[in-house]
Amino acid sequence: MSNDANETSQATAERETLEQAFIQVTEDAAVAAAHTMGYGKRDHSDHVAVEAMRERLSQLPLRAKVVIGEGERDQAPMLYVGEEIVGDENGLAFDLAVDPLEGTNLCATGAPGAVAVLAASEPGGLLHAPDVYMDKIVVGPTASGRVHLDAPVAENLRNIADAFKRDVEDLVVVVLERDRHEELINDIRSAGARIQLIGDGDLSAAVSAAVRGTGIHAVMGTGGAPEGVITAAAMRCLGGEIQARLVALDEGQEQRLSALGITDTDRILSTKDLAPGKRIVFSCSGVTDGELLRGVRFFGGGSRTSTLFMSLCARTIRFVDTIQRDESDHVVSFY
Repeated sequence: MSNDANETSQATAERETLEQAFIQVTEDAAVAAAHTMGYGKRDHSDHVAVEAMRERLSQLPLRAKVVIGEGERDQAPMLYVGEEIVGDENGLAFDLAVDPLEGTNLCATGAPGAVAVLAASEPGGLLHAPDVYMDKIVVGPTASGRVHLDAPVAENLRNIADAFKRDVEDLVVVVLERDRHEELINDIRSAGARIQLIGDGDLSAAVSAAVRGTGIHAVMGTGGAPEGVITAAAMRCLGGEIQARLVALDEGQEQRLSALGITDTDRILSTKDLAPGKRIVFSCSGVTDGELLRGVRFFGGGSRTSTLFMSLCARTIRFVDTIQRDESDHVVSFY
């Protein structure tokens, strides 16, 4: 084998090893957040998850830029949009989209569905979406290409049902429980589909919609734009689809869009518009039990985490079950 081939093979191996290290990043954030589960302190839960995620990222041999994070620099001391994390000046370069605790209210109240999430790509591979709202429709690979954001709700539901070779009455659609969705909820019910209303966490619900066996067939409604980008990264890996449109609900959000040069708010953004990268990886660890992942379980001697890890380039989807042992002489017993 030539020297060039050896170098290429080594670089590929290093990248794959580093990408899989992102599993530890979301695991650490999930464990930190889970320690605060049920205490009713949503800001504290988010804070410890952010700290844990950034600490692990700073230990990796990479150069990373946060393109989707906890907010602008003056609002977020760590993992803010634009922050650069340099674990190694000569390390591989990544763009990061992170949500150290998606579902802060879920974690604070002990409700299902809280997760720690990270998506990464080569530089330029993830849209820098401002912190505004986004109108979305998300389906898995079975119904990919069969829906349209501007189509009537009933038409989309018929097309999804046809793709699954089922009746509309068999479908379950996830919608955030918000006043703004009153008309959408009525339209879905009038069409005959069932609805699962959630208080938070449309990102994890969207991922569940793209995985068979969860009982979720689509996600509809308006949610956060940053979460939409991370969802798109997951859909690239899963073969699902998200269609979205940026929505400014007030003057401040209009200014955020203008600052990024985004003037066409009528444009429908496709999955590849939101996550165009060729080397996308996605890691999601459960904090509390959900449709897709179990939450963190603590036991004498350590903790156990459940993670979904995906690589677009490697075309792999892995469910990772990890036991983390405490630094003690305790005998590990888990279930």
